[in-house]
Formats: sequence, C-alpha cells, structure tokens
Amino acid sequence: MTGMAKKPDNAQKSACSPAKCQVEAVLPVDRRGQIVIPKEVRKRANIRDGDKLALVSWMNKDEICCLALIRTDNLSSEISGVMHSLLADKD
Repeated sequence: MTGMAKKPDNAQKSACSPAKCQVEAVLPVDRRGQIVIPKEVRKRANIRDGDKLALVSWMNKDEICCLALIRTDNLSSEISGVMHSLLADKD
C-alpha cells in the first residue's frame, strides 16, 4: 500500500510484540508492594534465583498504563523490537 511505513526488520522478529502478549496471571500486591511470579510462569520463562528482570513501563499522558518484566540479558533487543512494533501500529 502506498504511504504505509514498513516495519523495521527487528520489530518483525521481536517475541514481545503486542500481538503476542497474553495475560499469564493476576498478581496481588502485598503491603510492602511485592508480587510473586507463579512457579509455573517462572518455569516456562526459565526464571531462576538470582536472575535480574527489568521493570519497563509505558506512559499514557502523565500516568503509567502498562508494566512489563524483561530479562536483563534480553533487554536491549526486546525493548527495541517492542518500541518499533508500537510505533508501527500507530501508523
């Protein structure tokens, strides 16, 4: 189609594109602000004791509307892919 922006190659390869997102669990937050990632989700995501996760936020106006956890060893490639996907979806 004429005038449509082509999605960058890395956006098409991202495992974290919005089209691939799903709700894994609903997590209660305790008094100290802590959550527990369910064992089955940790197992499927290969999250182990000592692993580091980055908490990434999306802003809508002046409020955080979405949060995501991304393994720090995948951070730069996944954030880049997600951002390209989100920007391309707005076109």
